[in-house]
Amino acid sequence: MKTGKRIINAAIACLWTITSAAMAQPEAHDTLTHRKLDHAISLGLQPGYIFPSNDFFREANASGTPIRSTFAAHLKYGFRFGPDTEYGKIYPYAIQGIGVGYNSFPSVAEMGNPIALYVFQTSRVATLTKTLSLDYEWNFGASFGWKPYDEETNPTNTVVGSKINAYINLGFLLNWQVTPALGLKAGIGLSHYSNGNTSYPNGGVNTLGAQIGMTWYPSATHEATRPSLASHFSPYVSYDLILYGATRKRGITWPDGTAMMVPGAFAVGGLNFNPMYNFSPYFRAGLSLDAQFDESANISEHIANTYPPASPDEMRFHRPPFKEQFSLGLSARAEIVMPIFSINLGIGKNFLCDGPDTEDFYQIFALKTHLTRSLFLHVGYQLYRFKDPNNLMLGIGYRFNAGKW
Repeated sequence: MKTGKRIINAAIACLWTITSAAMAQPEAHDTLTHRKLDHAISLGLQPGYIFPSNDFFREANASGTPIRSTFAAHLKYGFRFGPDTEYGKIYPYAIQGIGVGYNSFPSVAEMGNPIALYVFQTSRVATLTKTLSLDYEWNFGASFGWKPYDEETNPTNTVVGSKINAYINLGFLLNWQVTPALGLKAGIGLSHYSNGNTSYPNGGVNTLGAQIGMTWYPSATHEATRPSLASHFSPYVSYDLILYGATRKRGITWPDGTAMMVPGAFAVGGLNFNPMYNFSPYFRAGLSLDAQFDESANISEHIANTYPPASPDEMRFHRPPFKEQFSLGLSARAEIVMPIFSINLGIGKNFLCDGPDTEDFYQIFALKTHLTRSLFLHVGYQLYRFKDPNNLMLGIGYRFNAGKW
């Protein structure tokens, strides 16, 4: 339940930020007061394919048959800034807001029909014709109502270990603007559900789906135009300082192949210092110095038991030295910048580390929700080896030399 509370708190903070920003309006460069908005209401359907990343999806489930398909329906409310506002001129196509999605899986008794609550943002990638464009959309939030693994009541579900899981989606869509008040969209998207290793099992659910939908702009009074303020932008360097923390679970595998969950939860904490070159109002990139302490790192190298115990509660291990649980790495970062939100992606390698759990390449996906020009919330996710979930990164950041954009 602690995992669910953290995810819910992060989602509530993002929703609060959207509401606060939507009720305000910018003056000359940054203030968020008297903002004019265009509202948007969207309906969407997503039939999808489930990647067979776990034996459960292949045949090791109650029905003994492959689980391949899923279906989701989404309802979203969003807004874009009006054409006479500063943000409306810089980001005329960006829509951000909140959404809710209903997910249906074939094996309801084992997986449930989870409901997703999330923040989203969509904007234009390329203009194809006067009324047709290629757009992207991301969703980030939490999903509720999963039926997790239980040794007695749900033993075959070796994928989901918690009732609440994070939800991430990235899609690319063709947008046909039929009229200023009506748009139709169709495309594809990738979705990921997991708990960030805060509960086990955490195999994760990954889907590839078609996306079709429509958007209604009840207050539309204008056609979005090309940005008019971006030409006045001067590149500059900013510096992000981020502090984060989380807890995680850790499983180990004994030499005979027996897998066992280590009792309790382990603390994770870190600091990122990230200088970024701001190429435009929409994109910045740079390097990040990443320090992290993981209380669970390399404990499998310090087990006191000479053979697998009958129960996880009987497991004993020596605390690894600090140098095996602390790591310092350098990562390349790229960040897509939009109103309220920024998406930060990174890939790095630890250069100061000791032990197999910290020696590999790591990847980072993070959502920054801006509270002010300089202060932002940070909700991130770290992977190892491009596939192994490592830990959540829930924290706060401050941007030095934030600039005028």
